[in-house]
Amino acid sequence: MKNTGGSLPMYLQIAEMLVREVAAGRLIDGEKLAPERDMAADLGIAVGTLRKSLAELQERGLLERIQGSGNYIRAVSDPQSVYAFFRLELINGGGLPTAEVLDVQRLAKPADLPDFGTSSEGHRIRRLRRISGKPAAIEEIWLDGSYVDQITLDNLSESLYLYYRTRLNLWISKAEDRIDLGKTPDWTPGIFGQNAGSLVPRVLRLSQAQNGTVAEVSWTWFDHSVARYVSRMR
Repeated sequence: MKNTGGSLPMYLQIAEMLVREVAAGRLIDGEKLAPERDMAADLGIAVGTLRKSLAELQERGLLERIQGSGNYIRAVSDPQSVYAFFRLELINGGGLPTAEVLDVQRLAKPADLPDFGTSSEGHRIRRLRRISGKPAAIEEIWLDGSYVDQITLDNLSESLYLYYRTRLNLWISKAEDRIDLGKTPDWTPGIFGQNAGSLVPRVLRLSQAQNGTVAEVSWTWFDHSVARYVSRMR
């Protein structure tokens, strides 16, 4: 079963892209953005869509709009990004993440997963992640089966954590990442830049719910020729 999942509205995609550009240091505090018409043309979107994106950034405290002067970046310590826990960026920084859901099933938890949750079953979600359109990573995510009986492809959107919040009342508040090298699995899609069995950087993530229990465990294999793992201290 394959599905691209529901996409974020275009104005939110642009806002999230700009948030990540700020986080990567490609847009700096006090920097003046290009005129709105020029910026919209460069992004291939309507001026009205761009203005909604800028209004979103202003609401988050990331943008100051000065009448008659222009739009200025205001870097803040917590940009409230939908992708706050997504640590992969393009090699040269930034980039907009998107997700394509490849498969979702409820299964018995495999023995090689760390112990987590209260159910013997979990929802296994496999995804291909792109950054600004480039295939960058594949993910196998296991959500503890106690949170919901069934998850379908139609339930899932670009942001899995947003789905958790709005549909399951589950807030991922903290995550621990363990990075090593691992072989890409046999289900690796052909569009991914590394073949099945290739040795690549791999991230094991243990994600905690708002009550401190581990709700989700995931594996991420990423293509080091496309992306890098970044964790910034604030």
